[in-house]
Amino acid sequence: MNGAAGLRLGAAGSAVRALCVLVHGRGQSPHDMESHIVDRLSADEVAFWLPRAPRGAWYDARAVDPINGETAAQLKGSLDQLAAEIVALRDEFPGKPMVLAGFSQGACLAIEYVCRGDPAPDALVALTGCRVGTLACDRPRQAPRALPVYLSGSDTDPWIPLQAMMEAAGDLGGQGLRLRADIFPGRAHEALDAEVEILGTVLADLAAGRAPAMRSGR
Repeated sequence: MNGAAGLRLGAAGSAVRALCVLVHGRGQSPHDMESHIVDRLSADEVAFWLPRAPRGAWYDARAVDPINGETAAQLKGSLDQLAAEIVALRDEFPGKPMVLAGFSQGACLAIEYVCRGDPAPDALVALTGCRVGTLACDRPRQAPRALPVYLSGSDTDPWIPLQAMMEAAGDLGGQGLRLRADIFPGRAHEALDAEVEILGTVLADLAAGRAPAMRSGR
């Protein structure tokens, strides 16, 4: 894979037992995901790929704005990029289970990827995420049934309103996904230890050949 675009971290070669594609938020970079999330995990058997948005954002609009023609085009381009990078990582490590994860705008993009019906990961971890657009928008709902999904949010997050996060939970649950959703009252726009812990347990379960239990001490 082309390291000039994204960032490769973690295990390599025969040590790899699981894969994780971790998507950054608006105005962030793969290195932000490295310091904010990956460095807080104990995941020695996981190969990480951290994609990079070419313009520093996956789309220009807010996630809760109605989808217009420009947003639809930007979203398609970002989803196509994400799909290609997922395929490349899977081709490099065939047969290994994969978690698709993201934070903020990256979480929203990861949710849209799953709902678009592209080849699915083995679990989705959306830290502070929602569907892109509004309830009135024509949005795909082709997620695979029973996919394990962890979704988190906050009642004070300035970018992803709690209502949008809850609507996403209803949408994903309505598609038959196996969902755990956590709300963290008063939490700033960040990933708390409890949220990162969930990602860690999902990765550990898949690396051990188990179905993700999405458990934590919370």
